[in-house]
Amino acid sequence: MVFSSVLFLFCFLPLVLALYFAVPFKCKNAILLIFSLIFYAWGEPRYVALMIVSILMNYGYGIWIDQAKNREKKRSAILTFAIIANLGLLGFYKYANFLVDFLNSALHTDLYLKPVPLPIGISFYTFHALSYLIDVYRRKEQAQRNLFSLSLYITFFPQLVAGPIIRYNAVAAQLSKRVFSSVQFAEGIRRFILGLSKKVILANPLGSVADTVFAASAADLSTGSAWIGIIAYTLQIYFDFSGYSDMAIGLGKMFGFEFAENFNYPYVAKSVTEFWRRWHISLGSWFRDYVYIPLGGNRTAPWKMYRNLLIVWTLTGFWHGASWTFICWGIYYGALIAAEKAGLEKRLARIYPLNHAYVLVLVMVGWVFFRADSFSYATDFLAAMFYSRGNEIFDSQALSLLSMNWLHFAAAIVVAAPVYPKLQKLRLGKAHDFARTAATFLLTFFLFAEVILYLVSSTYNPFLYFRF
Repeated sequence: MVFSSVLFLFCFLPLVLALYFAVPFKCKNAILLIFSLIFYAWGEPRYVALMIVSILMNYGYGIWIDQAKNREKKRSAILTFAIIANLGLLGFYKYANFLVDFLNSALHTDLYLKPVPLPIGISFYTFHALSYLIDVYRRKEQAQRNLFSLSLYITFFPQLVAGPIIRYNAVAAQLSKRVFSSVQFAEGIRRFILGLSKKVILANPLGSVADTVFAASAADLSTGSAWIGIIAYTLQIYFDFSGYSDMAIGLGKMFGFEFAENFNYPYVAKSVTEFWRRWHISLGSWFRDYVYIPLGGNRTAPWKMYRNLLIVWTLTGFWHGASWTFICWGIYYGALIAAEKAGLEKRLARIYPLNHAYVLVLVMVGWVFFRADSFSYATDFLAAMFYSRGNEIFDSQALSLLSMNWLHFAAAIVVAAPVYPKLQKLRLGKAHDFARTAATFLLTFFLFAEVILYLVSSTYNPFLYFRF
């Protein structure tokens, strides 16, 4: 179903762009809203009604909060009900089966709940709605009286199914007024192609390597195979998700919207704290502003700050999926960041470049829990990474995977570093600037041609974050 949605986007995007720029501004939002709903319905027809219920519910709650004006207790109560209602919908569809399994295991009961399919994008559009309501409650924005504008904010198709999480206060003004330019449109096309290239040319081949390794029994893996597998997954998830974010930002630019960046070369970080300032920036800032700071943030006693970090990161892990491995992954990062806040980060700054190696190793350990289906597999995989257990350190499987995919690994490592931005900043004169512009155009055209060839000759591999 995800495949049909993406195929639908490719087939009908030119038509939508043509209609969008043919109509007056007052009709542009309607074109985008209609296409966004059709786009979602094409992939998830049975859950369109659920999304519409969410929109209507939050439209009403926003106006209700706004009308309460200075009656703070009433405003607070309305917001509380609204948060419970939104999290209730998310909780049922995303966590109901997990909760039933947990109760059966803890209480030795025999409860049964028919598996509940996860609606695509529900985590993202729920957080969009909560952002809107909390901003209205905090008086950062007025309640949106135009139902179609609020609907477009929640359903806008570039970021609907896999983010990034767009704050309402970041796009509120753009919903009613935005500037269009050929330069912005051209940059949007370039950014879209760059993101698609990340996904198709780098993430998909590396994902195939990771799938091969993680499909094997962890107890039988050599140390070399385990490291090749987790390095492949480390690069895959970055190019997969940052590629989708680039596509969303590029599509937004084509329609006159400016979205904030979601990634900033996270694998060059020198601490875990810095890594999370660079990775999935929209999610990290969402939890910071709407959970961590209201809990007291770091302006409180040290033990409360560490508690707040553990709460936020446990919730972050749970947000990613209804699994104990995700919860463990969240607690793992909460503990690491708490340790760095306690003074470890300052000590790490003194041992460059070892601090960079420290971050990469710890991040890869974290990705093992993120990728593994169970604790037992994760621990066995980690054992294979750091202890051969009698197996060969570098066996024929590792040699085969490396010899067949070394070019993808090399290209991915180079692109994951901020090489291109540094080249862009060089001031070499007008002639060189013209040559650089021409080279950028040719590279974009080449990447697009390569993407088409890859798509024609390979099977479809969905974006990883569709399942969150």
